Amino acid sequence: MAKGDSPTADAPSASPKPVSVLFVCLGNICRSTMSEGVFHSLSASNPLISTIDSCGTGAYHIGHAPDHRTLSTLRQNGITTYTHKARQFKPQFDFPAFDYILAMDRENLAELAELRRREVEKRGGEEGVGKVMLFGEFGGKKGEEVEDPYYGGRRGFRWRMSRR
Repeated sequence: MAKGDSPTADAPSASPKPVSVLFVCLGNICRSTMSEGVFHSLSASNPLISTIDSCGTGAYHIGHAPDHRTLSTLRQNGITTYTHKARQFKPQFDFPAFDYILAMDRENLAELAELRRREVEKRGGEEGVGKVMLFGEFGGKKGEEVEDPYYGGRRGFRWRMSRR
């Protein structure tokens, strides 16, 4: 076989494309922010992760810092530099900006799926519209939800952290 006749000689290099991840819960002060903080910590030196963010489907806490129990739990686990201001999910910006949009529970998932359906219809196709999935599908049981610890005590936050 002559030089250059190898079946892989002319194949383009298959470098994986960096991905962007958005974590979504209801208010963007507990579950999604904790997930974002942990994911930042775990993937800080990973060149395959380009952007990490979080937001909420509701507008309850826009501009607020994460719940003090979220920040306390992150600090207790060595994540000390995380900062965030709550924001609401914006379909026109977030769908094209993120490859993976991870919902914390089925209610968030259903709302995001409907918003995605409308965005795909508006754009005339799925290209450039992030994929919506349930966060619990990664490393958890199929269909597992991340329950909202907001109305509970610190124990609910510690349990969420231990599930990472």
